[in-house]
Amino acid sequence: MKTFSAQVMGVVLALLTAFTTDNFAGIPGRPGEDGNFIPSKLKSATVYRSGAELVHTAKAFLRQGNNDLVIEDISNTLEVNSIRIGSTSTVTILSVEFTKEFLKPEIPSPLIKKLQDSVEKIERELENLSVLMKSDNDLLDLLVSNKKIGGEQNGLSVAELSKMMDYYKQKSLELREDLSTGKEREDRLNKTLERLDAQIVEEDKKNGKTSGRILLQLMSPLAGEVEFTISYLTSAAYWNPSYDLRVDNIAEPMKLVYKAALVQTSGIDWKQVRLTLSASVPSQGGNAPVLKTWLLHYVDPVALLDENLKSNSAAYLQGRLAGVSVKRSYNEKQLDEVVVSALGTTRMRGAASINEEPVEKSPLYFVNGQEMSQEDFEKINTHAIEKIETLKSTQATSLYGSRASGGAVVVTLKGDLGDYVSVNDNVMNVSFDIDVPYDVPTNGKEQRVVLKEYSVPVSYKYYSVPRLDKDAYLLGGVQDWAKLNLLPGDANIIFEGTYIGHSSIDPNSTQDTLNLTLGRDRRVVVKREKVVDYSSVKFLGGNKKQIFTYEITVKNNKKEAIQMILKDQHPISSNKDIEEELLESSGAEVNDDTGILTWKVSLAPGESKKYKMSYSIKYPKDKTVNTN
Repeated sequence: MKTFSAQVMGVVLALLTAFTTDNFAGIPGRPGEDGNFIPSKLKSATVYRSGAELVHTAKAFLRQGNNDLVIEDISNTLEVNSIRIGSTSTVTILSVEFTKEFLKPEIPSPLIKKLQDSVEKIERELENLSVLMKSDNDLLDLLVSNKKIGGEQNGLSVAELSKMMDYYKQKSLELREDLSTGKEREDRLNKTLERLDAQIVEEDKKNGKTSGRILLQLMSPLAGEVEFTISYLTSAAYWNPSYDLRVDNIAEPMKLVYKAALVQTSGIDWKQVRLTLSASVPSQGGNAPVLKTWLLHYVDPVALLDENLKSNSAAYLQGRLAGVSVKRSYNEKQLDEVVVSALGTTRMRGAASINEEPVEKSPLYFVNGQEMSQEDFEKINTHAIEKIETLKSTQATSLYGSRASGGAVVVTLKGDLGDYVSVNDNVMNVSFDIDVPYDVPTNGKEQRVVLKEYSVPVSYKYYSVPRLDKDAYLLGGVQDWAKLNLLPGDANIIFEGTYIGHSSIDPNSTQDTLNLTLGRDRRVVVKREKVVDYSSVKFLGGNKKQIFTYEITVKNNKKEAIQMILKDQHPISSNKDIEEELLESSGAEVNDDTGILTWKVSLAPGESKKYKMSYSIKYPKDKTVNTN
């Protein structure tokens, strides 16, 4: 039996050795020389409302003729038909295959590694504590056993017995206190261990167990180093818009902060990636379109967008890009159009205009008003510069004195993240290019990105429908709102420095003014009461006639004057046996089709006004009508 087991083990080891040699040839640290495994670097990501397009770069040395290439560090979730391969040399791609890398060891994140180290430390403490508690229990058992033996001995004097009892009492108390303290510490350590394990599980939810790789068979007419550009679509990313609406004072413009909640579970962490957020939902069918009957009906724009997002989340990649090109040739210029180059150091723009005139001195450099050496100036990231101005000697000396006779370069740096975001308003969608490299982990958690901040002129007014809600709402009317490139989304309302709740923005409006609900203001009081003295019930033959009278009181407890729209309504009859009549409206604008009464109210600080509405309903007395 031992001989048979040894033979079986030998066969297994031989198979594993052959498998390892054949499949990992040419990889650094792996046996074999035939394969060519190269890492890739994610350079840019265009994230759609559902899905994303990722662009990687990789370099490899190709020998003349056929080559097998394995490009690693690719997302483990992609649409194979969307893969595009470009190169800086004339390379013919014979085949493309995508696989997941299950044998590559997983590298835990620094946070998970720290949590795991804490778990190991606590487990060692628990083991040591368990040994100490067991030792104390053994000593306590031994003490009890010796106490019994001592008690059975004869001829002990009273002094000896008293001394023995004191010793047992003191030692027993010490051991029991140690055990109690040890049990408490054990409980605390176990609770901490449970929390650490739960946090590890939470952090480990990210889709990072495996990565993908692309296997290429290609033919190169020449030997040499080739740079590849790899792009593909993945469904494991999306973003949603959200907003902060800040109103510090109704006499000032509203601040609208445009934000995005970005999520990705592509299996690879995005590190120092150039981000573009697109408002489109890519979905292209592979079949030619066929016209069908066009039936008109009412739609809710927000609900329709949500439905499209849900329907496209899993299937939008189908037919996105048909086939894989087997031959692609990029020159350097074409590659620059696809690949986002790394951020470089600053080169002085406008230096040529200074050098057009011979100068004896070098120009001075001022960054955000502070003088800086040319060496430090050239270290500034070019993408951090908002504006650069070159001053010739005459203009420079008038501002900075004779030491600026060589001219001056005045630079203004960007401030908020919004300064790094450019908005592209395309024909069919809007996209936001973020000119700052971003880190986005593949943990499925929302990462908030501030896109733009606008100061929006707003016409403020209050709005109240006391028949439905006794509170007064502040509305902000925005003109020319289309240029803000808004998308349907939730909004956080911050009124006078206090967060007061959520609202929503629906830009799918045909009105000239977009009205945004900015929350309730309880300093504007609205009260609606039924006036009993002017309300009555009468019976006229076979009919019953009811008169309803309501008084609405509005009061402005704010320190500034306000404008207000106040609404109420009277019922409209849909039956010839039911007669309704509006008796009093206090000067309201009345819509006869809907029965809605509208008052436009101006209230000075501390002022209150009253409005009365009265109507009658006549109907058969043996019937019941919804009079409320």
